[in-house]
Amino acid sequence: MIWETVRLSLISIRRNVLRSFLTLLGIVIGVAAVIAMLTIGSGTTAKVKSDISKLGSNLLVVSPGRPAGPGGPGGLDQAVRPLADKDLAALVKHLDGARAISPASQKQVRV
Repeated sequence: MIWETVRLSLISIRRNVLRSFLTLLGIVIGVAAVIAMLTIGSGTTAKVKSDISKLGSNLLVVSPGRPAGPGGPGGLDQAVRPLADKDLAALVKHLDGARAISPASQKQVRV
């Protein structure tokens, strides 16, 4: 019974060579695309992890204001004052192991 099925399958493949070839080609291209996407994804993940680990575990980011709620930062009613020189002095005083402190500025604008 099973040998009859195999024999009929081989006869069908021989009779429809082009269709069989195109089907096989489609399967090969599909598998190659999936493998390529997985490889690109894992490579990108490894690169991002490497870049983040290069920052080191001794990096501390201080931002002004209170943490945002579950919906993210609000509008003008949640505006906070920027960090001042006295804040910098307090950071230097309380962070004994800090080798360097550098200011940074970030602003969101509509383009």
